[in-house]
Amino acid sequence: MKCDKFVVNAAGRRVPTVVNGKEMVPFMGVGKYKPTGNKYAPPIPTCLDYPSDGNKIVDSLELALKKCGLRNGMTISTHHHLRDGDLVSNTIFDIANNLGIKDLVWLPSASFPCNEPLISYLENGTINRIEGSMNGPLGRFTSYGGMKGCAVLRSHGGRTQAVQDGEVKIDIAVIAAPSSDMFGNATGAQGPSACGVLGYSLIDMLYADKVIVVTDNLVPFPCMPFQIQGNYVDYVVVVDKIGIPEKIVLGTTQVTKSPDRLLLAEWTARFCSEAGLLRDGVGIQTGAGGTSLSVGLHFHEQLKANNWKARFGFGGSTQYLVKMLEDGVMDYILDAQAFDLEAVESVKKNENHIDLSVFQSYNFHSKGNYTNLIDIVILGATEIDTDFNGNVVTHSDGLLLHGIGGWQNCLHSKCTILPVPLFRDRIPVIVDKLTTLCGPGELIDVIVTERGIAINPLRTDLIDKMRHSSLPIVSIHDLKAEVDAICGVPDKAPVSDKDEDTVAIIKWVDGTIIDSVRKVLQ
Repeated sequence: MKCDKFVVNAAGRRVPTVVNGKEMVPFMGVGKYKPTGNKYAPPIPTCLDYPSDGNKIVDSLELALKKCGLRNGMTISTHHHLRDGDLVSNTIFDIANNLGIKDLVWLPSASFPCNEPLISYLENGTINRIEGSMNGPLGRFTSYGGMKGCAVLRSHGGRTQAVQDGEVKIDIAVIAAPSSDMFGNATGAQGPSACGVLGYSLIDMLYADKVIVVTDNLVPFPCMPFQIQGNYVDYVVVVDKIGIPEKIVLGTTQVTKSPDRLLLAEWTARFCSEAGLLRDGVGIQTGAGGTSLSVGLHFHEQLKANNWKARFGFGGSTQYLVKMLEDGVMDYILDAQAFDLEAVESVKKNENHIDLSVFQSYNFHSKGNYTNLIDIVILGATEIDTDFNGNVVTHSDGLLLHGIGGWQNCLHSKCTILPVPLFRDRIPVIVDKLTTLCGPGELIDVIVTERGIAINPLRTDLIDKMRHSSLPIVSIHDLKAEVDAICGVPDKAPVSDKDEDTVAIIKWVDGTIIDSVRKVLQ
């Protein structure tokens, strides 16, 4: 079996404690699980094994993979900074397939529709499973039980935690770098395929047994300022093209034009203002969804009108965050991912647009992280229940169509606000019980819908501040009753009730299992 030894965890969800042959810990509650022991460490290298002239260039990615000892059952990691324009990750598995390699584990920081061709390698056994997000086609394939192993979905910070703790051992990391020198120093800020930053690759660089940098822009040594350090790199491969920069931008990174969504954004910004959350020196993260971007525009206007400055904006970065920086209403952008080309350009030209890694931002198993310092975070969700629990990976039909990203990590900010429509395509967003649990309700503070705003009863401070507001403050149960009256109560997702049909597990930020996902019945 992919999964075994099922128990009911602290969230009341039935989850396995053995996954893909590894023992795992069920969710115990927020802040209840603390790891012990030491961080995983890769083998000690020696400079005696590397060229004395510093030239690590090899002729092809296939040769580099062979030199790294590519073999059955290895774990291969990649990053997603090129998003839907990535031209490297699929090539890795083309090569593995041609070499007859089987049962690989793919550990992407995220996947995109461009990775749909990998379905054929999941079918023929080249890839055993994906431990990372599965957007679109890959998620649909997994939901119907197509993957040989059990998928493991983690947040961005959870991925870092799993590698640090040794839960996942990266055998070969392949880092697509828009610029690199012969030694392996690399950056995402320069070159024809520039993607801005490479913040999700730092964990791979530090902890992988072997590291390959693939670039389409070889520059003279030294490549400066570098984001990837050549001292951790084994081989450099030069190719014609690593990515399509224009496809960094997807539809989700455009401001919404929907009247309902614009209303959500307006009410969210008004709420933050009236509750005293938006102030001089605030730290914010607004995300890259259409509604979130619109909220950011309102924040910009309010900060400027009050002669306030946000101390920092947390990335992923967009052109709208860049405008706040350049308009003088924000001191810093702290950024692990660029969502559009204006943000990519900003990394190069604005000294206060700082590239950072998930180590600083989302890593739960570290000596503190930045998420606790964010005053306001704006997120989305596919479902929210009447206890404020949230789902971001499946729809009500049970299909795995989204990744977790930094969503779980951001729940630890000082105030988490979810502006969401009450229903999508006549399917309620507010439900009695989630299809999949991704985030505990005690960490979700405010739900903003076009029919009213619900404040988590645990946030008595916000309830007191908004007691005399002109905004429509209602209970989550009122929202549930209203959406049921409009849409009716849909049938439950057509998923298996058998433990053996578990196709994926959802990790919480501390590495415990918060939920499992069952096969969708045809």
